[in-house]
Amino acid sequence: MNGFPEELGVPVVAGGQLADTPVQRALRSSEVVFTGHVWDVVREEVELPDADGGASAVTRDVQRHPGAVTILALDDDGNVLLLKQYRHPVRRELWELPAGLLDVGGEPPLRAAQRELAEEADLVAADWAVVVDWFNSPGGSSEANRIYLARGLSAVPEAERHDREDEERDLVPVRVPLEEAVRAVLEGRLHNPGTVIGVLALQAAQAAGFATLRPADEPWPGDLLRR
Repeated sequence: MNGFPEELGVPVVAGGQLADTPVQRALRSSEVVFTGHVWDVVREEVELPDADGGASAVTRDVQRHPGAVTILALDDDGNVLLLKQYRHPVRRELWELPAGLLDVGGEPPLRAAQRELAEEADLVAADWAVVVDWFNSPGGSSEANRIYLARGLSAVPEAERHDREDEERDLVPVRVPLEEAVRAVLEGRLHNPGTVIGVLALQAAQAAGFATLRPADEPWPGDLLRR
């Protein structure tokens, strides 16, 4: 088997050194060009290094997003909760994990996740942990997402359940064995990014005896905070 071509001089990074790095490039201009119901679009002229050691400007349109949380609700039998929801931009009903925007001012991400699990799935959980953090579409959006693992599940009392509206009114819940959810992702049957990332990350965490889970109240890194 051939290795990576040595003449390219690509170094090997190992031993916990691999990590994304926050960087502030100089902005020459920033203008809101679209104000939406949930997010805005900002046109920014940002300086990037050029081949001569100086800087040149490029223009980028950025979706300014409040951020979101996603919840992997795992029962004692190893089943993950999935919800079928219509998504108009892609004209499909997708199987998704409970999730929602960080759109309540001052609400901590963990509290947002707890609220979304109750609102979308009529569930509360006794045990919470962080599985993975990710950017949804970093080439054009500032959206950051954190996926939580929720265990020790119980039902929200019927009198306290959320009155779901719009696309959420017709949510269809199912319990799926984690192994089947992983298989559905790898066979190309599931496409929601939170579902894809979540179930694969949970499989990896489970294989490590859940030693990779992080505390549920761990602060988000500064560059992942909602903008």
